[in-house]
Amino acid sequence: MTSSDEVRHGVKLSSLDQEVFSGAGVTKREWIGYLEAVADRMLPELRDRQLTVLRVLRGQGPFMQKNLPKYTPDWVERVTVWAETSKRDVSYALCNDLRTLVWFGNQRAIEFHTSLFRGEPGHGPTHLILDLDPPEDGPFSLAVGAAKLVREALRADGLDGAVKTSGAKGVHVFVPLAPGQSIEDIAAATRAVAARAERIDPALGTTEFIKERREGKVFLDSTRAGGATVVCVYSPRHRPGAPVSFPVRWADLDGVKPGDFTVSTVPSLLDGGDPWTAEMPEPFVLPADLVEEGHTIPIARVAAMHEGKRRARAARESG
Repeated sequence: MTSSDEVRHGVKLSSLDQEVFSGAGVTKREWIGYLEAVADRMLPELRDRQLTVLRVLRGQGPFMQKNLPKYTPDWVERVTVWAETSKRDVSYALCNDLRTLVWFGNQRAIEFHTSLFRGEPGHGPTHLILDLDPPEDGPFSLAVGAAKLVREALRADGLDGAVKTSGAKGVHVFVPLAPGQSIEDIAAATRAVAARAERIDPALGTTEFIKERREGKVFLDSTRAGGATVVCVYSPRHRPGAPVSFPVRWADLDGVKPGDFTVSTVPSLLDGGDPWTAEMPEPFVLPADLVEEGHTIPIARVAAMHEGKRRARAARESG
């Protein structure tokens, strides 16, 4: 092995002295060290969830990887799923142990995105999730304000959640759910929470799916439901400085910014605890009124698709 190679946790590592991706500001050695440092907190969230990773290989642009490559070691747990859209089997990794996490780090996996469910899809999402995305040039404080709208809407119906930075420019609110609730009802309730938050302050938040119509407002994205994925808590992101999706206490949200939480800074912030599980409430059963309202709200992507078709048809008819 060269001086930049070594073995950790049974994984042969390589090119450890190289920057893990352009602009990261950390070497691959430091990157894998970060994954080791957060493993005890990150692995419980990854456990038994279908994993999609964003990888960045030297000299190439970033790409999303769902299907495990043929050279994947036999000891990496996996589940094979039929993908109706591509008409093929997809072999998803289950990142259930430190060795697998380190192996992905050595493969230059930068971001870890998981299914919303554990095990079989029929088990349903473990959380109701709102993704709060500020406008392109909008400050992070807008996303913080939108998170507070979501929390106000939740608490008005006896619910609550935990909040984390997305690691990009937005915020995620997670509401833990008791098992046994249908995928359709959870998706409906997510739409209802977004609609209620929008009604509290329509000048700040919008449920408008079409970006050009958002008028500089925060997008209250209710589409993290069903078969969607979400970036895992403690996952790094492919952005300059290697920021991390990091949990924040509600009381501290006004005083933080995404750049506070990076691969370099997060290990020292954890101080032996796990702020994600510490801030997460006990699981909830969704109130009937929320589910009922949600079933009256069209699915955003579907509504946008129909609107696009309507526009195209109108354009054709007008010559």
